[in-house]
Amino acid sequence: MSWQQFKSQYLVRFWAPLPAVIAAGILATYYFGVTGTFWAVTGEFTRWGGHVLQWFGFHPEQWGYFNVIGLQGTPLERIDGRMIIGMFAGCIAAALWANNVKLRMPQHRIRIVQALLGGIIAGFGARLAMGCNLAAFFTGIPQFSLHAWFFALATAAGSYFGAKFTLLPMFRIPVKLQRVNAAAPLTQKPEQARRRFRLGMVIFCLAIAWSLWTLLDSPKLGMAMLFGIGFGLLIERAQICFTSAFRDLWITGRTHMAKAIILGMAVSAIGIFSYVQLGVSPKILWAGPNAVIGGLLFGFGIVLAGGCETGWMYRAVEGQIHYWWVGLGNIIGATLLAYYWDGLAPVLATNYDKINLLDTFGPIGGLLVTYLLLALAFAAMLWWEKRFFRAKPDAQVTNLRSTS
Repeated sequence: MSWQQFKSQYLVRFWAPLPAVIAAGILATYYFGVTGTFWAVTGEFTRWGGHVLQWFGFHPEQWGYFNVIGLQGTPLERIDGRMIIGMFAGCIAAALWANNVKLRMPQHRIRIVQALLGGIIAGFGARLAMGCNLAAFFTGIPQFSLHAWFFALATAAGSYFGAKFTLLPMFRIPVKLQRVNAAAPLTQKPEQARRRFRLGMVIFCLAIAWSLWTLLDSPKLGMAMLFGIGFGLLIERAQICFTSAFRDLWITGRTHMAKAIILGMAVSAIGIFSYVQLGVSPKILWAGPNAVIGGLLFGFGIVLAGGCETGWMYRAVEGQIHYWWVGLGNIIGATLLAYYWDGLAPVLATNYDKINLLDTFGPIGGLLVTYLLLALAFAAMLWWEKRFFRAKPDAQVTNLRSTS
């Protein structure tokens, strides 16, 4: 295969979601084994909100929430911080390779309201549940934490209500029709594409070099950044969006991304299980009402905003201004939860048990229960897809009969 063929097929074109999500699951497994933590982003975004408050003279380091997740150091000195820096670098490089960077303003002011409000609700819900679509779902379930299953089911329900809410007339943007005499010609800018590809390669190489340099002094931080670059490449090139996985269930009946995510978790679970048997402790969190309420808020918020924590990151670097507002809302919502945590925690979270399925059912039993639940979730996707598309033709026939 020539360089031009490789470039066109793997660096410029979008990647198929299924193998990309499975690759993300495998990468998340090794990330856990190497760093001892899971692939997660909203915890670090909450710390960023804490740092901003510190700049203005506040003392969030005294809040109970930051005693749980920590606020020491800077993003450059934390595993999650370095990983997220790597993710942004990977997203930017991948977007430039494909010439997929263009400033795009929201079509209407209502979209900005949706983005900011939805982001705040999602950020608040994610941190109430101690994780977002990653730590409390995609990487939480393979960690064998019962709270992740509570969060996943609640997120599905929240996304249903979010989908119904966003279909209300108030969110419909008026369409202006213009008469044209001929279609506008497609304009290609090959020189621009070449310049951006080269810039993307420069950013990619600098990020790799920075990661390798960091390895010399702090191996875990360097590895975290390398993993982050890989995560960023995957989510941008394959357009991995957990929001679409949930939202599409209710609006279009499509389950392709949802099924890919389930398979990705299934692949990751066996790897996490192996590391746990070698002595790496999984991240188990409270299986209390916080996971359910947080999931409901998160599912509703991501659909209202139009993007989740991974989705807004790669879309923001592509130049979609809408998702800058989503990201800002996420940080605001997460920081608000941190402020109110001391009052909410005893009632909703900390008085409940942290339930590890491997302890509850034994190592093999916990693994089998996890795979059984994933198989049931996959079967539910197949059932829903068939039901959704079988109901559509029936509804169309009924409508035709009623109008004839």
